[in-house]
Amino acid sequence: MLFCGQWQECVAFYRDGLGLDTAFDNDWFVQFVLNSASRLSVADASRAGVESAHGKGMTVTVKVEVIFAAYGTIMGRGFSSGRAEKHAWGADVFYLTDPDGNRIEFRAD
Repeated sequence: MLFCGQWQECVAFYRDGLGLDTAFDNDWFVQFVLNSASRLSVADASRAGVESAHGKGMTVTVKVEVIFAAYGTIMGRGFSSGRAEKHAWGADVFYLTDPDGNRIEFRAD
């Protein structure tokens, strides 16, 4: 769960920008569907009583099947990112940052 200071902007980033479906939402909490077994929750830090980490020391990793297909889809939605690249450990990755400063890693092994 990400506790966000810029909650509305983060909800728009994940729902509208990345096109994630929601499993649950109310006026301070949204649970997004990543796949049949995984969810990503975003809560309004001011309503949850937990401060936002503002992305400090945090990376959310989303595993995808084909990195270049995911990269093309996401860049086609108007995002900008460095290029997809192969890391030394063999994974293909690219990164985005949400409005609250959380780093999102898209990874294909």
